[in-house]
Amino acid sequence: MKPDLRTALQQKPLVGDGAMGTYLYELGFPVGVSYEEFNLLKPGIIGDVHRRYVDAGAVVIETNTFSAQHGKLSKYGLEKKTEEINAAGVAIAREAAGDKAYVVGAMGAIRAGGRKNARTAGMKRDFEEQIGALLAAKPDGLLLETFFDLEELSLALSLIRARSDLPVICQFAVEDAARTHDGVPLGEAFRRLKAEGADVIGFNCRSGPNAILRAMETIPADLGAPLSVFPNAGIADLVDGKVVYKATPEYFAQSAIRFADLGSRLIGGCCGTTPEHIAAIAQALNGYVPAAERPVRPETSPSRIAVSETPASGGFTDVGEPSLVELVSRRHTVIVELDPPRDLDIARFMQGAKALKDAGADAVTMADNSLAVTRMSNMALGALVKERIGIRPLAHIACRDRNLIGTQSHMMGFDALGIDHVLAVTGDPAKFGDLPGSSSVYDLTSFEIIRMIKQLNEGVAFSGKPLKQKAKFIVGAAFNPNVKHLDKAVQRLERKVASGADYIMTQPVYDPALIERIAESTRHLGVPIFLGIMPLASGRNAEYLHNEVPGIQLSDEVRARMNGLEGPAGRAEGVAIAQELLDAAMPHFNGIYLITPFLFYDMTAALTEYVVRKGAAVSLRG
Repeated sequence: MKPDLRTALQQKPLVGDGAMGTYLYELGFPVGVSYEEFNLLKPGIIGDVHRRYVDAGAVVIETNTFSAQHGKLSKYGLEKKTEEINAAGVAIAREAAGDKAYVVGAMGAIRAGGRKNARTAGMKRDFEEQIGALLAAKPDGLLLETFFDLEELSLALSLIRARSDLPVICQFAVEDAARTHDGVPLGEAFRRLKAEGADVIGFNCRSGPNAILRAMETIPADLGAPLSVFPNAGIADLVDGKVVYKATPEYFAQSAIRFADLGSRLIGGCCGTTPEHIAAIAQALNGYVPAAERPVRPETSPSRIAVSETPASGGFTDVGEPSLVELVSRRHTVIVELDPPRDLDIARFMQGAKALKDAGADAVTMADNSLAVTRMSNMALGALVKERIGIRPLAHIACRDRNLIGTQSHMMGFDALGIDHVLAVTGDPAKFGDLPGSSSVYDLTSFEIIRMIKQLNEGVAFSGKPLKQKAKFIVGAAFNPNVKHLDKAVQRLERKVASGADYIMTQPVYDPALIERIAESTRHLGVPIFLGIMPLASGRNAEYLHNEVPGIQLSDEVRARMNGLEGPAGRAEGVAIAQELLDAAMPHFNGIYLITPFLFYDMTAALTEYVVRKGAAVSLRG
C-alpha cells in the first residue's frame, strides 16, 4: 500500500503529469470548446490521456477540471453541470491511476492575471462550489494552479482549509522572476502560503524551464515546504496556423535534475508537454540523489566588455540622410535591437542607445511588445532617441495589437514624428504573454501590413481615400532561416518582397554554414538582408534560446562552448562567438542586425565597434 500523498512528497521527487488541453489540441480536438465537458461527453478520451501519462511514469495526475468553475463553464452554457463535471473528472482520473498514481483535483484561477473586475464574493462562490464538488469525489489532494495573484490564491487556499486537511499544492504563473502579478516578492508569497496551510508551493504555465528555474532561485532555502514545478514546453509559436511548442523531452530531462536540486519534489509539465516529456522526466529522476547543497543564484549584473578601439561616430539628422537601404548598398551597416523597458524607467535604455550611437551603430531598432509581453511604446522611445541621442530609430509594427483603424493611426503618428523606418511582423499571440486575457487582433497579415504601409507612400489611406501628402516609409520584413526547409521559408520571403518589403531582417543565426546557405538562397531577392546575430549572455541563456524560443537554433559547438559559463565569463565568450559569426557573415552581407540580450548593451556596442573596424579595414584593402 502506497503512503499518503503528503508523506510521499517528503520522501523523494515525484513525477507529475503533462498538459491536458494542449495535448487534446495536438490530438486533433478543436479549440473553442470546453475540454472539461469531455468528462461527460468523451470520458474515454480523457481517461486515455491520463493512462498515457501514468504509463510514461507520472505518479501524480491532475483531474481534467482546471476550468470547471461556474463562471468559466457559463461561457458554454454548462454552469448547471459544474458539480457533475468535477465529480466525473475525479472518477475518470481515479480509474486511470489505479494503484500507480495519486489523483489531485485541479483548480485554476478565476482572474487569470487579467480579470481584475472579478469580485471577491463571486470568486468565493465559484471556488466554494468547485471545492465542494471535488472534495465529495475524494481525490488524494487538491492542486491550485496558474494563479497570478497571491490575494486570489490565498482566498482559494483558505476556503479549502476551512473544509479539509487534504494536501494542497499551490502554484503561481509568473512573468517576473522576482514577484507575483500583484507585486508581492516571491519569497514572501511562498512564506505566507506555507503559514496559511499550503503543503507544496511552486510554479506552472506561462514560462518554460529556464524562467521557472530563475524564479525558483529567489525562493528561500529554509522555506520548510516542498516545491513543485510544471513548466510549459518553451514559448508557443504559430506555425501554419497551428500552435506548437519547441522544448524537447531531452531538455525537460536535463531541467528536471536542476529542479530537483533546487528543492522541487513534484515535477511535471504544463502547456505543450506530452507523455514523451513526462517519460523523459521520469527516466532522469530514476535513482536521483540530491545535490550536496543548493545552487547559488548566478551573478546577473552588467559588466563592460573590453574593446580596444572607439571608432568615430556621426549623428543622425532628418535632412539629407540616406536611408538604411541606401547605406547598406555602400558599406557595412549595423542595426542594433534594444528592448523597450517593461516599466516606466527609461534611464538604462537611453544609456544603451547613447552607447550604441557612440559605437557607430546606424540605427536602434525597438520591438513592438515582443513575445506579447507589455513594454513601453516604441513610438515614444523612437522619438526620444531620435531627438535626444541623435540616432535613427527603427520601429517594429506587430499585426497583433491594432485593428485597421489603430494601425493606420499608428503609422500616421510615426510619419508625423519623422520615424520612417519600420519592420512589419505578425506578433506573438496575446494569450502567451503577460496579459493572457487580452485579445489578439490580427486584422492584417504581415504581407497585408507591408502592402498597406506602402500604400500610404502613395498618398492613399487604408480605406482607399486620398491623403493630402505621401508618407516616406522604408518597410522591412522578418525572416526566420532556422527552419528544416529553408527553401519554403525563402518562398514565403519572396511573397513579402512582392508585397513591397524594402529590406529583410533575420532571426539570429549561430551557424556559419547556415549563413552561407542563406546568402546563396536569397541572392536573387534584390533587397538587402540584415543578418541577425545575438550574443549569448550565459550557458543558461544558450540552452533557453535553443530549447524554448521559437525561431532560434544553436549549433552543438556553440552550446558546448557556452556550457556552464555565467556572468562576465559567459558574456565574454558570447561576444567572442558573435565575432566569429560576424567574420562568417560580413563577406556575404553588408547588413548586420545585432540583438542586445537583457539590455547588456556593452556587448552589442563592442560588436558594433568590431563591425565598424572590420568594415573599414576591408574598405582600405579594397
